[in-house]
Amino acid sequence: MATMMAITSFAGAAVGLQGAGGRSAARSPPMVLRRRAVAVRVQADEPSTPPPNKPKASTSIWDALAFSGPAPERINGRLAMVGFVTALAVEAGRGDGLLSQLGSGTGQAWFAYTVAVLSVASLVPLLQGESAEGRAGAIMNANAELWNGRLAMLGLVALAATEIITGAPFINV
Repeated sequence: MATMMAITSFAGAAVGLQGAGGRSAARSPPMVLRRRAVAVRVQADEPSTPPPNKPKASTSIWDALAFSGPAPERINGRLAMVGFVTALAVEAGRGDGLLSQLGSGTGQAWFAYTVAVLSVASLVPLLQGESAEGRAGAIMNANAELWNGRLAMLGLVALAATEIITGAPFINV
């Protein structure tokens, strides 16, 4: 506790009225010198209750999957990152463009499996009350993951647009 104390003393003096000739016209009784000590104490109020903590994340599946919830953008971003790298790898390996990969149907089972695994792996920590921000490190943080996911989503759109406009895969082997 911070305490501040100030002590002030007051002194009175006897004052006599003097008339002409240096003589006192009226004499007042001598005043007694009195000392008064005034103590002022100021204390900082400390909170009686601890500051409120951040509210714990809801563990409801519907709160996690809500439009403004933590799951949709993270799951879509993670799937877009995997999909973008996979689409480029298949284009480089086989020469098939993104649209021909989607139309062939050979990768649909892998796509469904990847969606299921990444969605469950993303939802389980959220349903246990953990947040992505709480598990963040110095380099790999939650904000960087969101931005990488957003850029991967734009990259998939750019791959499809490039293939539609040029009529050829992005990577010509």
